[in-house]
Amino acid sequence: MPLYIGVMSGTSLDGLDFALIEQSQRTTLLETHYEPMPARLRKDLLDLCTSGPDEIARAALAEQAWAELASAGVHELLLKAQLAPSTIRAIGSHGQTVRHEPQRGFSIQIGHPSLLAELTNISVVTDFRRRDIAAGGQGAPLVPAFHESLFSDAKRIRAVLNIGGFSNVSLLRPAMATRGFDCGPGNVLLDAWIQRHQEQPYDRSGNWAFSGQVNQRLLTQLLSDPFFSTRGPKSTGRELFNLAWLDTQLACFPELAPADVQATLLELTARSIGESLMLSQPDTEDVLVCGGGAHNTALMQRLQVLLPACELKTTASYGIEPDWLEAMAFAWLAHCCIEGIAANRPSVTGARGLRILGAFYPA
Repeated sequence: MPLYIGVMSGTSLDGLDFALIEQSQRTTLLETHYEPMPARLRKDLLDLCTSGPDEIARAALAEQAWAELASAGVHELLLKAQLAPSTIRAIGSHGQTVRHEPQRGFSIQIGHPSLLAELTNISVVTDFRRRDIAAGGQGAPLVPAFHESLFSDAKRIRAVLNIGGFSNVSLLRPAMATRGFDCGPGNVLLDAWIQRHQEQPYDRSGNWAFSGQVNQRLLTQLLSDPFFSTRGPKSTGRELFNLAWLDTQLACFPELAPADVQATLLELTARSIGESLMLSQPDTEDVLVCGGGAHNTALMQRLQVLLPACELKTTASYGIEPDWLEAMAFAWLAHCCIEGIAANRPSVTGARGLRILGAFYPA
């Protein structure tokens, strides 16, 4: 059966996730690997999210370093699985998003697929978002079609909730077109705030947020951003929700304790998800959670309170650990590209129709 490797590097920039899948009538996860992001490369990539001097050259150097890191991870994954590069049909590489502005007609991921193919001797499929944008879509989220293939049920009304740097939801309803959209910040503001104040990479289990008190006035102000009242198709990124945006919101709250800000940010993530889901599919029965946010105990508890009629559980209940689902999705997207299968969903992105996504770089 064909084997594919998916490489996912998300908004958090903590590292690269690698998933080896076997693709037949179903998708089977065979092996995984995680490659931490070097601090220098993380800074270089973050700096590219905003304009600055010599950014074209800096982008070229950063994507070279990213491809070298991805290559090292692929080789480690193959070593774990005891497989030769020749056994892999293709790598599905998301690359690293440095700009996502579909309202202006573009989304840019860097990752030097030519170099990745050269260093691994495996064909690479990449650049999944721009064809959908060219067809008038948002180019995101792209995972709902994969969620549909894994989790759709003929009798159950489901949502698959991915909480990474940003949160997005896939709405799976029997005999209906799959829908989905970004809900808003997932971990991106929570991580940035704790990194600033406690020099920790993330708020483990949401413990710091749990120690604070939600400020309702600040929460109301945060939720007043027009993004939250916009109906899908919609997607977002660091271009909107970042520390500068948060600092602007906090200007009227100079005395607010950092822990209370963290508590309010967690509530922002939970409320934006809960309200989005209740507006778009209020009769949801199951919510399957994946991504790093699935490990945030305080966030999961708050979501269950906000969604009392839903059975909230992680994708581990279905045999897939939450951390690996997105990397699996890009391996699956590579399969779809090679087989000529349309993998966007116009009901999700707003594209004019189904499109085959990705560009192929032969080994």
